[in-house]
This record gives sequence, C-alpha cells and structure tokens, in this order.
Amino acid sequence: MKTRDLYNFPRRLYCLRRLENFGRKEPVAVNEYTIEHILPQNPNLSPQWQAALGSNWRQIQESWLHTLGNLTLTGYNAEYSDRPFEQKRDMPGGFKHSPLRLNTGLGEIDTWNEAAIQARAERLAEMAMAVWSAPQLPAEILAIYTTPSVRSEGYTIEDHHYLTQGGITRQLFEAFRQAVLALDPCVTEEFLKLYVAYKAETNFVDVVPQAKRLRLSLNLAFHEIQDPKGFCKDVTGLGRWGNGDVEVALNSLDELPYVIGLVRQAFEKQMGNGETGA
Repeated sequence: MKTRDLYNFPRRLYCLRRLENFGRKEPVAVNEYTIEHILPQNPNLSPQWQAALGSNWRQIQESWLHTLGNLTLTGYNAEYSDRPFEQKRDMPGGFKHSPLRLNTGLGEIDTWNEAAIQARAERLAEMAMAVWSAPQLPAEILAIYTTPSVRSEGYTIEDHHYLTQGGITRQLFEAFRQAVLALDPCVTEEFLKLYVAYKAETNFVDVVPQAKRLRLSLNLAFHEIQDPKGFCKDVTGLGRWGNGDVEVALNSLDELPYVIGLVRQAFEKQMGNGETGA
C-alpha cells in the first residue's frame, strides 16, 4: 500500500475516508473535501520544489506522486495549487492549521522530500493495518460457525417465505445476490426479518422478496439515479422496508443486467467513486 498508485485506484476516496474517520464517534464529512497532492502533479515543478527534492526530483515525482504518503484531503485545493510546501504548510488554512487527522504532523515538517513522503506513508500504512485488520475471533465464536447443527441467532434465507418456495423469486434472488456480491470483495449480505441487506460501509441496496419478483430499495436520493429506461420509482417520504428513496422491481432475469447497473450507482455513491479530486 505504501508504494502503489492510490490516486488512480477506483476507491481512493473510500480509503482516505476510512483512514480519516476510523475510531471517530463524530465522523468528518469527508465528501466536503478534495484530494490534495502535497508534491504537485505539475511536471514543470517550480525551482523551490526542485531544490527541496534534489537533483533527481523528476524521478522522485514520478515514483511517489500518486502514492499514499503524498496524498491527503483538504478544503483548500485551489488555494494550495502548486505552491511550495512551506507556503502550503503555513498559509491560512494550511496544513499547520488543519483539523484533519490525515494532516497530523505536516505542520512540523520542514522540507517535503522523498524521505518525508516515505515516513508519512509508513505511518499511514500502520494506521491502515488497524483499519483493515483481520478479525480475531475467540474459539467459542468460531465454533458456532464450524458446527453445522448450531443455528445462528440471526435470520437466514429460510426465514423468507418466498425464497423457500423455489420458482421465479428464488431464481431471481440467486442471480441477483451473485451479481451484487461480485461488485466488490467488501460487499456483505445480511438476512433480516423482512428484507435482505447488501452492505459496503452501510446498506446500499435492500431486497424484499415478493411472490413473483424482488422489490429493491436503493440507498440514493431519487434525483441522483441515472435511469434512462424509467425503471425506478420515487418513494421519498413513503413508508417502505429498506433504505433510500429509490425503489425498483426485478421481474425477470432479462432485466438483471440493467438493474445491476442501477444498484452499482448506489454502491459507487457510498464508496465515494463519484467524487473528484485535484
């Protein structure tokens, strides 16, 4: 993670958002910020930047420009522009005065060079290990999932009448769940009493099985959905099981590719893929 191109990674904002808000009880509204390259993207670096980086400045820029150690979040992207690091650090709204966790320590750095980028990458990578750590489950919990005769306290597919009857509803559901879980390894499935939730950070689509179709709730405002075929219904303010203001029905397997395209919009909105950075 320390050396890979994070800026051109599809879920770059998701990664930075998780690093910023991990462990916070009062999350920062990250969508109000844009991605900032501390070392600028401009291939024609100013003399101040060239002096800070040294004689091999061009190689350093090419190697570290889009990596974790050189990326942060800011509300002052336009003001920072290609300014020297000292100005970005000390100006009003600069790194020294930033309330963001990602900018911690930048106010104490004298020169932004290869060593500074690598040191920050090391620190953020250690934080990432805590954010995306492998789960450590006690033996008694693991035993629940390795003993076939013991049922979890939660709901399962067997609790949904229309999914246990076979027929078109079960066919639609099996095809739908396969397509949704394939969107990204982070997607999880949770059976609840009245619907099935698919989550990344939180629910992005909820499925209510019905007699001959699936009713989907997309976690988007209705004006955000791009739906040229007009499948979607605005349920803003109406009582529905599920999250979001967009409802769409899946009636046949032929409709699945288009409906998954609608679901993908809700997923990408949650992951922050629609955000742009500088």
